[in-house]
Amino acid sequence: MKERKIQNPIIPGFYPDPSICRVGEDYYLVNSSFELYPGIPVFHSRDLAHWEQIGYAMTRDNGFHVGANIFAGGVMAPTIRYHEGIFYIINANFGDKGNFIVTAEDPAGPWSEPHWITDVPDIDCSLFFDQDGRCYLVSPGDDPEQDNGRAIFLTPYNIAEFHVDGPRTKIWNSALRNAWAPESPHLYHVGDFYYLMIAEGGTEHNHSVTVARCKSVDGWYEGDPANPVLTHRNLGWNYPIENIGHADLVDTPEGRWYAVELGVRLIEGQHMNLGRETFICPVEWQREWPVFSPATGRVEEEFPADPALPWTEYPAERERDDFDEDKLDLCWNFWGTPYMHFWKLENSALHLKCLERPMARTLKPLDPRHVDRSRDDNVSFLGRRQRNHDFTFTFSMDFTARGKEAAGMVIMQASNHQYRLEKCCMYGRQMLALVLVTTWQKGLPFMPGYESRTTEQILKQEEVAVTPLVLRLEAKGQDYTFLVGPDEEHLEVFFDHADGTKINPEEVGGMVGTMLGMYASGNGTETDNWAVFNWAELS
Repeated sequence: MKERKIQNPIIPGFYPDPSICRVGEDYYLVNSSFELYPGIPVFHSRDLAHWEQIGYAMTRDNGFHVGANIFAGGVMAPTIRYHEGIFYIINANFGDKGNFIVTAEDPAGPWSEPHWITDVPDIDCSLFFDQDGRCYLVSPGDDPEQDNGRAIFLTPYNIAEFHVDGPRTKIWNSALRNAWAPESPHLYHVGDFYYLMIAEGGTEHNHSVTVARCKSVDGWYEGDPANPVLTHRNLGWNYPIENIGHADLVDTPEGRWYAVELGVRLIEGQHMNLGRETFICPVEWQREWPVFSPATGRVEEEFPADPALPWTEYPAERERDDFDEDKLDLCWNFWGTPYMHFWKLENSALHLKCLERPMARTLKPLDPRHVDRSRDDNVSFLGRRQRNHDFTFTFSMDFTARGKEAAGMVIMQASNHQYRLEKCCMYGRQMLALVLVTTWQKGLPFMPGYESRTTEQILKQEEVAVTPLVLRLEAKGQDYTFLVGPDEEHLEVFFDHADGTKINPEEVGGMVGTMLGMYASGNGTETDNWAVFNWAELS
């Protein structure tokens, strides 16, 4: 029999910051979702090779709020754990009140409303349940005594009543002296030691995994002499998988170990259209330290599957959606919580209202002290993730523009980087236009002194008479070709060889991935017009 392989990434596309836990013979994994809604996708597997999405942890039903701003804010770095019949997810929502915990008896949901954590100031908090049943929060926080101003802290936590249950103790700093961004800590009790695993170096090219251990949970931890235990930064700038880090460990019922971690597949240079994805590698315990991907030390494109696990395949993600069901497929996401009445599934079609807000506007700096929780700032957008280097995205749209209205296709990256193939009204005529949106930025949106300037450029426009229209993007790496026609059999090239790197520069393409979507906008005007999308397909 042919040897079965785990193919990396195990969850392709924009699914970063993986966290994993095992319950019996079942594995559950969650990812960051940033400003997408619903929030925190939840996946299930039986063999660590095949994964099916079973739901989302955060929805309007449990009070999830996230705003549409730069696309790279919101919800990031969740941890999932299981203890005595209850699943727990701890996370930080930068678009709301900060750290929170939600619980569920079934990881597919429903999940509880957030239990907000007001007595621990740190981000990237992780939960640890010790063998004696005690619960702890482990988190990175500010520490002026350290040269890099950061340290890892341990805080006893009353998980039944959701409050701190003891003093906050500093347990480690980092492996590298003055390490940049020691974060995303996880704690494990294996054998005689407690093991602390963190990320260092930032989530970009210098990302890494480091480990420390201690025989008491709250003592000072000793770094692994082999640190960093996992990184691709030493492989250079042309290695096809980079940014490896932010790992979480899991064991199998037979005692084998694996780590899930984020990584990035490059597309034609330092371009990260897909964002950070979920990868996996085997782990062995040698001389009471974890060894990641023994023999090579790299996260490979494939690994031998564990023969003791039940090989369990799931149906592939739906390519074509005819919008003929009463709810959206799990592959679709809104940008920000959809409070306003701007979308509906009706008569086997998706309807999007032309909301006043445009797809791109001046970026607002992220200030956690003044979080915008408005419910009337929605974007009429629905999209799904780019999951492969090469793809075709197609849909049928029925829309007649009036005034400043526009509707059509948008290829969206963070911080106002977009291609839009849109139907609009110019000079009293129905026009089709390809618009390129790029943004110059100084600094980061969550740091003081941030500045930005967004530019929109019409690459081509021409009159179009027919409706409905079929719009298509054919992408070969960074080579984008836009096509249009009355139906799939009569498509003609509208614009060829558009440059995908224009919307996937290195500075925006790592945190999040490219979204492929449909939208409708009044572009600053109130209107009652709707765009109708009869079907959509991503292949």
